[in-house]
Amino acid sequence: MNGIFRNGKLENGKLNAASLTRRSFIASAAAGSAALALSGRTAFAQGGDTLKVGFISPRTGPLGGFGETDGYVLELARKALEGGLQAGGKTWKVEILDRDTQSDPSRAGQLAKDLINNEAIDLMLAVSTPETINPVADACEAAGIPCLSTVMPWEAWYFGRGAKPGAPSPFKWTYHFGFGVEEFHKAYVSQWNLIETNKKVGVMYPNDADGNAIRTHLAPALAKAGFTIVDPGAYETGTTDFTAQIALFRQEGVEIFNSFPIPPDFAAFWRQAAQQGLTQQIKICQVAKTGLFPSDIEALGDLGLNIGSAAYWHKAFPYKSTLTGVSGTELADGYETASGKQWTQQLGASLALLDAGFDALKASTDVKSKEAVAKALATLKTTTIAGKVDFTSSPVANVSPGPIIGTQWVKAKEGSKFALDYVVTENATDPNVPVGAKLTAYNG
Repeated sequence: MNGIFRNGKLENGKLNAASLTRRSFIASAAAGSAALALSGRTAFAQGGDTLKVGFISPRTGPLGGFGETDGYVLELARKALEGGLQAGGKTWKVEILDRDTQSDPSRAGQLAKDLINNEAIDLMLAVSTPETINPVADACEAAGIPCLSTVMPWEAWYFGRGAKPGAPSPFKWTYHFGFGVEEFHKAYVSQWNLIETNKKVGVMYPNDADGNAIRTHLAPALAKAGFTIVDPGAYETGTTDFTAQIALFRQEGVEIFNSFPIPPDFAAFWRQAAQQGLTQQIKICQVAKTGLFPSDIEALGDLGLNIGSAAYWHKAFPYKSTLTGVSGTELADGYETASGKQWTQQLGASLALLDAGFDALKASTDVKSKEAVAKALATLKTTTIAGKVDFTSSPVANVSPGPIIGTQWVKAKEGSKFALDYVVTENATDPNVPVGAKLTAYNG
């Protein structure tokens, strides 16, 4: 595997993301995670203990957009760790054992148990959506394995796994950082007030952990902020006919649309909305979960232009990776050079998880003690490529809230390599992130 990085180099002690060529990216993907786990072993031929870190994400299936960039991010992490990890006055060899859930919650739980029971991992990292994170976190909690996760509303992680409002946290081993309902509330109110509307919001919240948490916590907050919520009720994932919901939204004259669907469901809904005349009256289309990645928007053709989204990471974030040293721009440009594909916000989110996870290991008093690693997570304060992570000051134990930034998909400027540009339109939850464009009405 050394040939993968033949052209790579460290600049000022930091990994140069752009040095991963497209050829090396393809070669590394073909080689597979098993071979990657072996890289760097010769450097520790004289002995030394190994830290095993599990990494579970959805790289294929309906949620595959969340894991599409993980191969590249894991390459950066493995390269940065080739010399080992300094912790407790000792250098530890590191193996990152990555697994693909195939977007199946049952498989996610099974993979977690396999890594726990058969690979004897020291730390679990899980990323992207309740369908991945919650079953992994539950398996870790049951087995007494430290687990850190990101990229889902923290309420869906915390309350969706059995915690009760006002009661002590039932979790000892599992921790989560990133956006929550309050961050969505701030971002949406900020974004939606950028354009004059009648403030009627048609919502489509699915009957899943995300949708139920958003309906319970976000919708009432938006109503208090002066928006009229038009909710036809929870729909089941996989629904193909949205005629009734579209008719209600047209009848009520909604001018803002908000949803938290998986990509196939939103594509079906939005095409039907166009056919039945709803899109013509929509001034702001704000989509979460779907709408995060260029492939989801490109699949809609012209219907995807000017869709609003929200970013838990953007290449404009002014932070650097604590693990690899790369900046947001370096990460995005490096990925585009290596893969030939447009950067996505998942790049920074997955790298932030690795940043935080390895920062916790470095802070642990004993990396081979599950209790010590869990304590290091509980007291973790660091700044990843996606911003601040601080478990010492949070609304509930085991959670560190993070930003969500208002964004929009617009037609790229002439001469761009890609059809779309992803611009920052508001920054209420992190003023350090620069606003790059004015929000455009969906039909503007």
